[in-house]
Amino acid sequence: MNSQHQGLSAERWAGFSLYEQMANIGSEVERAINWQAKGNKEYSRLAFFRSLELVDLTLKDGKHRSHLREFTRLRECLVDFFAGDKAYGSTADNWRKYFYPFNYAARS
Repeated sequence: MNSQHQGLSAERWAGFSLYEQMANIGSEVERAINWQAKGNKEYSRLAFFRSLELVDLTLKDGKHRSHLREFTRLRECLVDFFAGDKAYGSTADNWRKYFYPFNYAARS
């Protein structure tokens, strides 16, 4: 998978707060959901890959070690929702409800 966020270094990403990181991941997930709903599989796939790239950068960010389990589960559930058989029963509305508080906190 090619880097989608080429201008974003791990160091710059680490400078964001947890809320900002999660809000940015949520934005990419929202884009993927919206493109999926419009029937544009390619744009949805690209947004999904960008969301995974941001999750991976967050996993590499050492300041969130206590949340490692949640981030790995988040990644697993995103892959299941967008590329798997939806074994976890996730819905687009579930993802919006999960990420909305991070967007709110990052803007506050």
